[in-house]
Amino acid sequence: MLPAESILYALQRNWDMVDTALEGLDDAAMARQPSNGCNSAAWILWHMTRVVDTFIHTRFRSIPQIWIQDGWHEKFGMPGDAEDRGVGWTADQVAEWTPPSKEAQIGYYGAVKAAAVAYIESLTEADLEKTMVIPPVAEPRSVAMLLGQFTWDNIAHGGQIAYLRGLFIGMGWHR
Repeated sequence: MLPAESILYALQRNWDMVDTALEGLDDAAMARQPSNGCNSAAWILWHMTRVVDTFIHTRFRSIPQIWIQDGWHEKFGMPGDAEDRGVGWTADQVAEWTPPSKEAQIGYYGAVKAAAVAYIESLTEADLEKTMVIPPVAEPRSVAMLLGQFTWDNIAHGGQIAYLRGLFIGMGWHR
């Protein structure tokens, strides 16, 4: 198995869990924060998807993100800022954020997942060994290492969404 296949396998397992966790959550449950200073499932899904979109399009390929290119920022009622993915947001900013409909959230998430799968499936060993600098880290890292970084981030957030689903409406995030 190539490293890209391992990464794709881990991401797909996570996405399957997230897809199942999202079933049964309505707009209100998606937007609900379990307490002050905590993220909602909608915010986590948006952030998780923005990180993947940013890495796949801006960082790795230097092409426009789906967020802007396909007008998802407009559907979310947000500016077309390619760097805004929730990193550094304050608890107040998270609390004030109004998510779009679940349908819009799932649409963006699905479009980014499809783009990520296509990109990762296209990678060769040479592509994975290529190094690049992605701020704020100044040291060059391989594409494989960077894919590992965003995979870890994606899985951590997927678990948070599954946990919130269990907290709000019970088990059912895994089949």
